[in-house]
Amino acid sequence: MQCDLFLVGEGVRSDPSAVPSNLLSHAVTAEAVGFDTVWLAEHHFIRYGACPSPPVMAASILSRTTRLRVGTAACVLSNRHPVALAEEAVMLDAISDGRFRLGVARGGPWVDVEVFGAGPERLESGFEETLDVLLSWLEGGEVGCSGRFFDFRSVPVLATPSIGLGVWVAATSRGTVDLAAHRGLPLLLGVHSTVEENAGLVRRWREVAEKHGHDPDAAEHGAVFLAYAADNRVEAIERLRIPLIEWLSKGVGDYRRLDGSRGSREQTEYVDRLLAGHLVGAPGESAERLAESAEVTGIRRALLMVEGAASPSEVDENIRRLGVELVPIVS
Repeated sequence: MQCDLFLVGEGVRSDPSAVPSNLLSHAVTAEAVGFDTVWLAEHHFIRYGACPSPPVMAASILSRTTRLRVGTAACVLSNRHPVALAEEAVMLDAISDGRFRLGVARGGPWVDVEVFGAGPERLESGFEETLDVLLSWLEGGEVGCSGRFFDFRSVPVLATPSIGLGVWVAATSRGTVDLAAHRGLPLLLGVHSTVEENAGLVRRWREVAEKHGHDPDAAEHGAVFLAYAADNRVEAIERLRIPLIEWLSKGVGDYRRLDGSRGSREQTEYVDRLLAGHLVGAPGESAERLAESAEVTGIRRALLMVEGAASPSEVDENIRRLGVELVPIVS
């Protein structure tokens, strides 16, 4: 099992303006203790995650590290022009000697779509076209488009990425899984999904991918797991539960949907479900849970969500323990 970090950029319990420096500290710590890859989330206008530009943050991390790979999990494609994002990805690939990875997501019915001008129609119906423009650009040559959402003459692609760039698709629905599988693109699955749900999505991906001529065993799917290292499970839950409830309740409560409603501020039940089913406790026990998950789902890349701890310094300590105690067991 490949263990990576998944960093949201928690901005509830500290000044959101400090999030970039905290993320950089966490990434540098991750490289020092042996992690191979860090993935960065994208969120707008909410304190749950205060990293609005994963490519910019990735550039900073890549410039301060020498070995660490940095991926986006994920850039919200419905808010962006696909050519602009592809050009950024190619530049990050070049300046990092191939250490950048690109994950993309459809996004949700949040106010972001209104602020960035994409509109609900593109969110609902434009992800496939947007993704195909992005992929065409990364392949190189000349790219033009005459579609429903993008219409531009053919223009030359001046630079293409190294063979190692890779594109992942964040998926929570069967439709997005089918779209990714049709193109042979691996999945990024969220922390909220159960092992059984992830197994079902991967099975569906394999079926569709094979029908379209892709090797169903070649994709390196990833799934997010809440992770906190302690001497035992009871201690871990005692230290993590209250800070995690505070972070998620206040942060998710910032979500503003297009219809004007907001995200739920009551997250106690959800947190208890995460604590019961994820990698919380002694690293040896967490390794066993990862092995069980891999057996059921076939997923071999775990993205460890580590920011549930009460402070940035405790997050760094969590990363150190996971890197020293968990990663060597499962690698």
